[in-house]
Amino acid sequence: MTTATKKFNAPSSHTTAWIAQTWLSFVVSISATAIGIVYLPADVWLKGYLGMGLLFSVGSTVSLSKTIRDQEEAKRMLSRIDEAKLERLLAEYDPFKQ
Repeated sequence: MTTATKKFNAPSSHTTAWIAQTWLSFVVSISATAIGIVYLPADVWLKGYLGMGLLFSVGSTVSLSKTIRDQEEAKRMLSRIDEAKLERLLAEYDPFKQ
């Protein structure tokens, strides 16, 4: 495997600051929405409906992001398999042996 190939297949790493900022923004946005629903001058049934909508939105967002991540990882895996097959073919090929 060449150096360029190793760099291409290296997983991208997120910094601790980026991970902390992502979690913080998630917690703040969900908390702010939940507090807004709690203090909304409306009937309990309406607040419950909005709360369920918030929970379903969060759940579907997590599912969507996981699905997209899994699709991208599958593409990378197929690319690695194809690259390994090509490297094996090139290693076995001898232009002087015909």
